[in-house]
Amino acid sequence: MTEQSSLLLRKQLAELNKNPVEGFSAGLVDDDDIYQWEVVVIGPQDTLFEGGFFKATLTFPRDYPLRPPKMKFITEIWHPNVAKNGDVCISILHEPGEDKYGYERPEERWLPIHTVETIMISVISMLADPNGDSPANVDAAVSTFFHTYRCSQAGVSLS
Repeated sequence: MTEQSSLLLRKQLAELNKNPVEGFSAGLVDDDDIYQWEVVVIGPQDTLFEGGFFKATLTFPRDYPLRPPKMKFITEIWHPNVAKNGDVCISILHEPGEDKYGYERPEERWLPIHTVETIMISVISMLADPNGDSPANVDAAVSTFFHTYRCSQAGVSLS
């Protein structure tokens, strides 16, 4: 699988370089290692992250695309779905199959049809719309949702 995963990742990187997707850029940390990527996520408009540039790494397993990559923000980011150490916690990056806790449906988790582009679009969406039901950073979840509740009660829009 290593040869196939390497070829697939090279193809995805070439496609992203040829046809960049708005909201992020991607490249290799080291030109000799196709399994270690550096991405820069641009904070989505009308969010608390607007105008920010957030560096992260994507580390792909050798059996990609059968298993998902791991994503970790290098730039510090205060977000309910990003652990304090930078690990990103969203369904699309969870191992395929049944969720032993019954929270996620199998089709919400990793599927081999996902690409770097679909991962990054999901991350950008996560920045704009945090999932407070399953936080990786409970402090950020409490802070974010308390602030949102207080602002909405005061009639103040956050966007």
